[in-house]
Amino acid sequence: MVHSIEASRVGAQSSAYLDDTYLEQVDTTVVAVGEHDGTPWAAVAECLFHPQGGGQPADRGWLADAEIVPVRDRDSGLVVAVGDGLPALAVGERVRARIDLETRMLHAALHTAGHLVEAVGRAQGWEMAGSIHFPGQARIEFRAPHADARLADPDGREEVTAVLRAGVAAAVADDLPVSARYLPDGRRVVRLGALHSAPCGGTHVRALGDLAELALPTLKVKKGRIRVSYSATHRSPR
Repeated sequence: MVHSIEASRVGAQSSAYLDDTYLEQVDTTVVAVGEHDGTPWAAVAECLFHPQGGGQPADRGWLADAEIVPVRDRDSGLVVAVGDGLPALAVGERVRARIDLETRMLHAALHTAGHLVEAVGRAQGWEMAGSIHFPGQARIEFRAPHADARLADPDGREEVTAVLRAGVAAAVADDLPVSARYLPDGRRVVRLGALHSAPCGGTHVRALGDLAELALPTLKVKKGRIRVSYSATHRSPR
Protein backbone atom coordinates (compact mmCIF):
# COMPACT_ATOMS: atom_id res chain seq x y z
CA MET A 1 0.00 0.00 0.00
CA VAL A 2 1.21 3.52 -0.81
CA HIS A 3 1.14 5.96 2.11
CA SER A 4 1.22 9.75 2.62
CA ILE A 5 -0.08 10.68 -0.81
CA GLU A 6 -0.96 14.35 -1.26
CA ALA A 7 -4.44 13.31 -2.37
CA SER A 8 -5.81 16.82 -2.83
CA ARG A 9 -2.99 17.64 -5.23
CA VAL A 10 -2.94 14.56 -7.44
CA GLY A 11 -2.85 15.44 -11.13
CA ALA A 12 -3.55 13.43 -14.27
CA GLN A 13 -1.06 10.86 -15.52
CA SER A 14 -0.61 9.45 -19.02
CA SER A 15 0.98 6.07 -19.78
CA ALA A 16 3.87 7.10 -22.02
CA TYR A 17 5.29 3.56 -21.72
CA LEU A 18 2.28 2.26 -23.65
CA ASP A 19 2.36 5.03 -26.26
CA ASP A 20 5.95 4.40 -27.39
CA THR A 21 7.93 1.31 -26.37
CA TYR A 22 11.17 2.93 -27.56
CA LEU A 23 10.88 6.29 -25.78
CA GLU A 24 13.99 6.45 -23.59
CA GLN A 25 13.56 9.68 -21.64
CA VAL A 26 11.09 12.50 -21.14
CA ASP A 27 10.98 15.81 -19.26
CA THR A 28 7.78 15.88 -17.29
CA THR A 29 6.01 17.29 -14.22
CA VAL A 30 5.59 15.84 -10.73
CA VAL A 31 1.87 15.33 -10.01
CA ALA A 32 2.05 13.66 -6.57
CA VAL A 33 4.61 12.77 -3.89
CA GLY A 34 4.58 10.63 -0.78
CA GLU A 35 6.16 7.69 1.02
CA HIS A 36 5.87 3.93 0.70
CA ASP A 37 6.81 2.25 4.00
CA GLY A 38 9.20 5.10 4.72
CA THR A 39 10.69 5.24 1.22
CA PRO A 40 9.97 8.39 -0.81
CA TRP A 41 8.11 8.21 -4.10
CA ALA A 42 6.91 10.57 -6.80
CA ALA A 43 4.41 10.28 -9.64
CA VAL A 44 4.85 12.21 -12.88
CA ALA A 45 2.42 13.38 -15.55
CA GLU A 46 4.01 11.45 -18.43
CA CYS A 47 4.81 8.09 -16.92
CA LEU A 48 7.67 6.44 -18.75
CA PHE A 49 7.92 3.48 -16.37
CA HIS A 50 6.15 0.15 -16.89
CA PRO A 51 5.31 -1.33 -13.47
CA GLN A 52 5.44 -5.08 -12.93
CA GLY A 53 2.18 -6.68 -14.01
CA GLY A 54 0.51 -8.83 -16.63
CA GLY A 55 3.41 -11.26 -16.47
CA GLN A 56 5.93 -8.56 -17.43
CA PRO A 57 8.67 -7.34 -15.05
CA ALA A 58 9.06 -3.69 -14.13
CA ASP A 59 11.28 -1.34 -16.09
CA ARG A 60 14.62 -0.27 -14.72
CA GLY A 61 14.42 3.50 -14.48
CA TRP A 62 15.61 6.78 -13.04
CA LEU A 63 13.79 9.91 -11.93
CA ALA A 64 15.79 13.09 -11.30
CA ASP A 65 18.90 10.87 -11.71
CA ALA A 66 17.85 8.61 -8.80
CA GLU A 67 17.28 4.91 -9.54
CA ILE A 68 13.67 3.95 -8.85
CA VAL A 69 11.27 1.01 -8.95
CA PRO A 70 7.88 1.72 -10.55
CA VAL A 71 4.87 0.46 -8.59
CA ARG A 72 1.16 0.91 -9.30
CA ASP A 73 -0.73 2.43 -6.37
CA ARG A 74 -4.02 0.57 -5.96
CA ASP A 75 -5.81 3.51 -4.35
CA SER A 76 -5.03 6.29 -6.84
CA GLY A 77 -4.22 4.16 -9.90
CA LEU A 78 -1.01 6.14 -10.39
CA VAL A 79 2.28 4.51 -11.28
CA VAL A 80 4.68 5.85 -8.65
CA ALA A 81 8.48 5.84 -8.77
CA VAL A 82 9.83 4.54 -5.44
CA GLY A 83 13.47 5.08 -4.52
CA ASP A 84 15.68 5.61 -1.47
CA GLY A 85 17.77 8.13 -3.39
CA LEU A 86 14.93 10.32 -4.61
CA PRO A 87 15.53 13.99 -3.79
CA ALA A 88 12.82 16.05 -2.12
CA LEU A 89 10.48 16.77 -5.03
CA ALA A 90 7.45 19.06 -5.06
CA VAL A 91 4.20 18.82 -7.00
CA GLY A 92 4.55 20.92 -10.14
CA GLU A 93 8.34 20.52 -10.31
CA ARG A 94 9.90 19.62 -13.67
CA VAL A 95 12.00 16.45 -13.69
CA ARG A 96 13.58 14.08 -16.19
CA ALA A 97 12.43 10.45 -16.33
CA ARG A 98 14.63 7.84 -18.02
CA ILE A 99 14.55 4.09 -18.57
CA ASP A 100 17.14 1.45 -19.39
CA LEU A 101 16.12 1.05 -23.03
CA GLU A 102 18.02 -2.22 -23.52
CA THR A 103 16.05 -3.80 -20.67
CA ARG A 104 12.78 -2.38 -22.03
CA MET A 105 13.48 -3.83 -25.48
CA LEU A 106 14.16 -7.27 -24.00
CA HIS A 107 10.91 -7.16 -22.01
CA ALA A 108 8.98 -6.01 -25.07
CA ALA A 109 10.45 -8.81 -27.17
CA LEU A 110 9.57 -11.44 -24.58
CA HIS A 111 6.03 -10.13 -24.13
CA THR A 112 5.40 -9.99 -27.88
CA ALA A 113 6.88 -13.46 -28.36
CA GLY A 114 4.50 -14.68 -25.66
CA HIS A 115 1.52 -13.46 -27.69
CA LEU A 116 2.92 -15.26 -30.72
CA VAL A 117 3.37 -18.51 -28.78
CA GLU A 118 -0.21 -18.11 -27.53
CA ALA A 119 -1.41 -17.69 -31.12
CA VAL A 120 0.27 -20.87 -32.40
CA GLY A 121 -0.92 -22.80 -29.35
CA ARG A 122 -4.50 -21.71 -29.87
CA ALA A 123 -4.18 -22.88 -33.47
CA GLN A 124 -3.77 -26.39 -31.99
CA GLY A 125 -7.17 -26.04 -30.32
CA TRP A 126 -5.67 -25.33 -26.89
CA GLU A 127 -6.88 -22.70 -24.41
CA MET A 128 -4.45 -20.40 -22.62
CA ALA A 129 -4.27 -21.01 -18.87
CA GLY A 130 -1.44 -18.70 -17.81
CA SER A 131 1.61 -16.75 -18.90
CA ILE A 132 4.82 -15.21 -17.64
CA HIS A 133 7.24 -13.11 -19.69
CA PHE A 134 10.22 -12.76 -17.32
CA PRO A 135 13.71 -13.35 -18.76
CA GLY A 136 14.76 -16.94 -18.10
CA GLN A 137 11.23 -17.91 -17.03
CA ALA A 138 9.11 -17.05 -20.07
CA ARG A 139 6.36 -19.54 -20.82
CA ILE A 140 2.75 -19.90 -21.89
CA GLU A 141 0.59 -22.59 -20.31
CA PHE A 142 -2.39 -24.14 -22.07
CA ARG A 143 -5.20 -26.58 -21.41
CA ALA A 144 -6.38 -29.01 -24.09
CA PRO A 145 -10.22 -29.16 -24.02
CA HIS A 146 -10.02 -32.45 -25.91
CA ALA A 147 -7.52 -35.28 -25.60
CA ASP A 148 -4.44 -34.77 -27.78
CA ALA A 149 -2.65 -38.09 -28.36
CA ARG A 150 0.53 -36.28 -29.43
CA LEU A 151 1.10 -35.16 -25.84
CA ALA A 152 1.26 -38.66 -24.40
CA ASP A 153 4.87 -39.54 -25.28
CA PRO A 154 8.21 -37.78 -25.93
CA ASP A 155 8.12 -38.29 -29.71
CA GLY A 156 4.62 -36.83 -29.92
CA ARG A 157 5.55 -33.83 -27.79
CA GLU A 158 8.55 -33.14 -30.01
CA GLU A 159 6.33 -33.48 -33.08
CA VAL A 160 3.84 -30.89 -31.87
CA THR A 161 6.64 -28.59 -30.68
CA ALA A 162 8.02 -28.67 -34.22
CA VAL A 163 4.61 -27.53 -35.47
CA LEU A 164 4.66 -24.63 -33.00
CA ARG A 165 8.20 -23.67 -34.03
CA ALA A 166 7.18 -23.63 -37.69
CA GLY A 167 4.20 -21.37 -36.98
CA VAL A 168 6.33 -18.97 -34.96
CA ALA A 169 9.06 -18.86 -37.61
CA ALA A 170 6.55 -18.17 -40.40
CA ALA A 171 4.98 -15.22 -38.54
CA VAL A 172 8.40 -13.72 -37.80
CA ALA A 173 9.48 -14.18 -41.43
CA ASP A 174 6.28 -12.42 -42.55
CA ASP A 175 7.20 -9.52 -40.23
CA LEU A 176 3.58 -9.14 -39.12
CA PRO A 177 2.86 -5.68 -37.69
CA VAL A 178 2.20 -5.32 -33.96
CA SER A 179 -0.36 -2.68 -33.02
CA ALA A 180 -2.58 -1.65 -30.12
CA ARG A 181 -5.93 0.09 -29.85
CA TYR A 182 -8.38 0.93 -27.10
CA LEU A 183 -11.92 -0.44 -27.08
CA PRO A 184 -14.87 1.77 -26.07
CA ASP A 185 -14.83 0.13 -22.63
CA GLY A 186 -11.22 1.27 -22.08
CA ARG A 187 -9.53 -2.08 -22.61
CA ARG A 188 -6.32 -2.04 -24.67
CA VAL A 189 -6.08 -4.77 -27.30
CA VAL A 190 -2.79 -5.78 -28.91
CA ARG A 191 -2.83 -7.31 -32.40
CA LEU A 192 -0.28 -9.36 -34.33
CA GLY A 193 -1.45 -8.56 -37.85
CA ALA A 194 -4.55 -10.65 -38.54
CA LEU A 195 -3.07 -13.63 -36.68
CA HIS A 196 -3.98 -12.85 -33.09
CA SER A 197 -5.41 -10.25 -30.73
CA ALA A 198 -5.68 -10.09 -26.95
CA PRO A 199 -6.32 -7.55 -24.18
CA CYS A 200 -2.91 -6.47 -22.86
CA GLY A 201 -1.23 -3.68 -20.90
CA GLY A 202 2.35 -4.58 -21.77
CA THR A 203 5.06 -3.19 -24.02
CA HIS A 204 5.64 -4.67 -27.46
CA VAL A 205 7.91 -4.51 -30.49
CA ARG A 206 6.79 -2.73 -33.66
CA ALA A 207 6.67 -5.86 -35.83
CA LEU A 208 7.42 -9.56 -35.43
CA GLY A 209 10.54 -9.15 -37.56
CA ASP A 210 12.03 -7.31 -34.57
CA LEU A 211 12.19 -10.61 -32.69
CA ALA A 212 15.49 -12.48 -32.68
CA GLU A 213 16.77 -15.74 -31.19
CA LEU A 214 13.20 -16.93 -30.65
CA ALA A 215 13.50 -20.51 -29.41
CA LEU A 216 11.01 -23.07 -28.09
CA PRO A 217 12.37 -26.08 -26.19
CA THR A 218 10.27 -29.23 -26.38
CA LEU A 219 7.01 -28.60 -24.54
CA LYS A 220 6.17 -30.29 -21.25
CA VAL A 221 2.91 -31.52 -19.77
CA LYS A 222 2.49 -31.06 -16.02
CA LYS A 223 -0.65 -31.54 -13.95
CA GLY A 224 -2.83 -31.39 -17.04
CA ARG A 225 -1.25 -28.20 -18.35
CA ILE A 226 0.78 -27.89 -21.53
CA ARG A 227 3.81 -25.73 -20.76
CA VAL A 228 5.50 -24.05 -23.73
CA SER A 229 8.67 -22.31 -22.59
CA TYR A 230 10.41 -19.85 -24.89
CA SER A 231 13.19 -17.30 -25.12
CA ALA A 232 13.64 -14.27 -27.35
CA THR A 233 15.67 -11.11 -27.76
CA HIS A 234 15.21 -7.87 -29.70
CA ARG A 235 16.88 -7.64 -33.08
CA SER A 236 19.43 -4.86 -33.47
CA PRO A 237 17.80 -1.60 -34.67
CA ARG A 238 17.07 -1.67 -38.38
